[in-house]
Amino acid sequence: MTRESHPGIVHALLAPDEPGPFRVLNPLAEKPILLVCDHASHRFPKSLGDMGLDPFARRCHLAVDIGAGQVTKSLAKSLGVTAVVHNYSRLVVDCNRQLMDPGAFLEYGDGILVPGNRNLHQEDKDLRSSALYWPYHCAIDEQVQRLRKAGPSPAFISIHSFTPVLNGESRKWEMGVLWDKDERLREIFLEGLREEGYLVGDNEPYSGKAPQDFTIDHHAEEVGLPHIGIEIRQDLIDDEAGVAEIAKTMHRIIASIPDRINAKDERATA
Repeated sequence: MTRESHPGIVHALLAPDEPGPFRVLNPLAEKPILLVCDHASHRFPKSLGDMGLDPFARRCHLAVDIGAGQVTKSLAKSLGVTAVVHNYSRLVVDCNRQLMDPGAFLEYGDGILVPGNRNLHQEDKDLRSSALYWPYHCAIDEQVQRLRKAGPSPAFISIHSFTPVLNGESRKWEMGVLWDKDERLREIFLEGLREEGYLVGDNEPYSGKAPQDFTIDHHAEEVGLPHIGIEIRQDLIDDEAGVAEIAKTMHRIIASIPDRINAKDERATA
């Protein structure tokens, strides 16, 4: 089951025949797991055209977390858990950044200039944030609240992917486990991924302690949900076979979370 956006949303940025800002997969599932994917799509609203970018740039790692959306959707289906995925490119507005962060409306990155984000007026930023940013975050809030009422606090898992080469430098990590103050899921993922033979970074190639981590900070850390950010190198999930392989590994780890967290809580209170 899938729910597209909030019913009745009409906005100047999006045409009536365009998808809403987000999708909720399995919106009635009650397992205590919530998956989110901020950068699942390379879609641009028709009203913004190609934002001055060529076809390669519109599909590169600056525009979308390659493979992350497919992994998230596969996991939601196989695990029967709720997932919230964004429907538009991070180049329109990056939902994992605070809006005052320059990276929220990226003008330049990894050798690519984004003409459609240069010299944006505040009203342009406000239009994008009201159409795409806040509806997505409201949808996540809605699912967090629903799952907290349904049972144990859900484990909040944010799925991303990273480019194998950035600014001309190769990156050795195959997977990354990103965390800040909450380590409840850190050990579960580090152990599980390393057991499968992956070269796993502990707060590498990015750190969960960095400020550019709005989604987890806002939705999970502030209310004390167990949470983790997972980064997957894009060459591992750039085709169906790779997505299936990574999703299989992630399925096993995620399925173990409720029992392992309950066991830890029982030991802590004994």
